[in-house]
Amino acid sequence: MGYLDNSSITVHAILTKKGRELLSKGSDQFNITQFALSDDEVDYRLWNSAHPSGTDHYGAAIENLPMLEPTTDENFMMKYKLLSLPKNTIRIPKLMVVPTTVTLSESATVGQAIQILTMHNTSDLLVGYTVTLVNSAAANLIGDGAGIGVATDPVGANEDNRSITITCQNSFTIIPKILPDNIDISTKIIVFGNESGARYEIPLTITNDPNTIVGSTFSGQPQSGF
Repeated sequence: MGYLDNSSITVHAILTKKGRELLSKGSDQFNITQFALSDDEVDYRLWNSAHPSGTDHYGAAIENLPMLEPTTDENFMMKYKLLSLPKNTIRIPKLMVVPTTVTLSESATVGQAIQILTMHNTSDLLVGYTVTLVNSAAANLIGDGAGIGVATDPVGANEDNRSITITCQNSFTIIPKILPDNIDISTKIIVFGNESGARYEIPLTITNDPNTIVGSTFSGQPQSGF
C-alpha cells in the first residue's frame, strides 16, 4: 500500500506473515498501535560541508539517494532505528553481549545463557530487550521472565524456518533443536534495546550430531554468561 502525490510514492509498506495472518482474521484483529522509523538507506558520509553551491546543498547527495523497497527480512530492513537521546549526548548507546558468538551441538544437554548490558548514556532496564532468532529451525529461545512481555511469535507447522521473537530483562537462553535434515545450521540472533535503540547480532551455529536420535528432547540447565 502507499500514498501517492501523482509523481512518487511517499509511503510504501508491506505486511509481514504475522500481519497478513491478523488481517485475515478481520479488521478488528489488525490494529496498528505503534511504529518505528529507521534510516537504513542514508549514507551520512555524503554530507558535504564544502559544497561549492553553499549550505543549501550540503545534503544534496543524501537527498538524492534511492529509497529502499520495503521487505520483511530483518537482515536488510530496520537495522538502524531512529531514537531520541538526552541533549549533549556524546556517545551512542551500545550493547555488550556475552558470549558474542555461540556454537552448540544439537545433542547439547546444557543450553547457552546470553547476558546483555547497555553501555553509554542510557540503559534498557525499564522495558528490556527484544531478541529475534532469524531461523527457528536451529533453536528455541527462553527469556528471563521479565522485559515488556512474552512477545512470542509461534512457529506454524509449515513455517519451520520462520523467525521467533521474545523479550527479556537482561538475559535469555538458547536451547538447540534436533536437526531433522542432519546438517549444520548457521543463523543469527538479533538483540535490540527497547529504550536505547542499540542493536547487536550474535552469530549462532547448531552442529549436527550423527548419534542424535530424531524425536529426542532437550533437558538440562542453562550455561552462565557474565
